[in-house]
Amino acid sequence: MRSPTAQRVFSENPEFEVQSAGLFRDATISLTKEHLEWADIIFVMEKRQRNIIHKKFKDLYQTKKIICLYIPDEYEFMQAELIGLLVSGVAPHLPK
Repeated sequence: MRSPTAQRVFSENPEFEVQSAGLFRDATISLTKEHLEWADIIFVMEKRQRNIIHKKFKDLYQTKKIICLYIPDEYEFMQAELIGLLVSGVAPHLPK
């Protein structure tokens, strides 16, 4: 529920365009080349996710800014602690 929470939290800010996509079979929306091409910054929750992007999309991996937030998969949708981790992890990488 990390990525859907991030999408909800950051899409409320009109300064950002936000999309969420997953890397595994159970994802509602699977990550595509088009998602990566569209994004200026890509945030992943775990190093494993960054490695999968590197393996599946080598050409784009080299040209994109991919930030790992190191947030474990142990939170519920919109859980306050998760929102805090997302905001504090993402904020340093956004334009001032």
